[in-house]
Amino acid sequence: MGSATTQALAASIQTLAAAKDVTLDTARELFAAARAVTESSQLSGALADPAAPAVARQNVVAAVFGGFSQGAQSVLKTVVAERWSKASELVDGIEELAIRAAAIADPQADIGGELFGFSRVIAANAELELALGSRLGGEDAKGALVEKLLAGGVSDAAALIVSSLVRQPRDRRVRQMLNRATRIVASQGDRVVATVHSATPLTDAQRTRLSAALSRRYEGTVSLNEVSDPAVVGGLRVQIADDVIDGSISARLADLRQKLAG
Repeated sequence: MGSATTQALAASIQTLAAAKDVTLDTARELFAAARAVTESSQLSGALADPAAPAVARQNVVAAVFGGFSQGAQSVLKTVVAERWSKASELVDGIEELAIRAAAIADPQADIGGELFGFSRVIAANAELELALGSRLGGEDAKGALVEKLLAGGVSDAAALIVSSLVRQPRDRRVRQMLNRATRIVASQGDRVVATVHSATPLTDAQRTRLSAALSRRYEGTVSLNEVSDPAVVGGLRVQIADDVIDGSISARLADLRQKLAG
């Protein structure tokens, strides 16, 4: 992500945070905007053109998305008034704002946990992952399939995020999109996501101690996503972004074998 994009995204997030009455409809409109920009090279070019005055780009928003709520239009006008390193990063930014809007609209739901749970379902079901990731079949049909699978099982916010993402994959794998969305939801709630691999499920006491230790280390609230992994053998393997803490017995044995071989 370029420095221009970093600054543009920060300004856009501030506008979203200041917006009043952010609802799931706001999130739905922002997802629709991201999809429209993705599908039209003419529109993406007009909105991301650094040579065009900011007011001209905002006028394009008003003309194309005039039927949207004032809150969504306000966010989009801030987005296009900023400078983005690439047109694709502008789309990424709008999509991130849509995910954040969904999290704001339903603050009581465990959206991050629900997204992670669905990613594990996909990981365990090769046919489902193939169906959602295949280039065959319409994206709307895939979105409808997800909505049917998730109906009543997760919050409306999580269902909206997942169904919207599979409708606009942009050459990304489903689990890749869900992992990104999980991180964005955690960031919106000022949390850090830790994926914990263990041979057996953690007890409540272990979960509390691990969460407290990680919160001290990373200076913030940590959400734990747990994965049962027999390959761990014993101990834990914890991943936070690119940081991996591997205290598993299997890792120690591998290290020992490497030292003996060397």
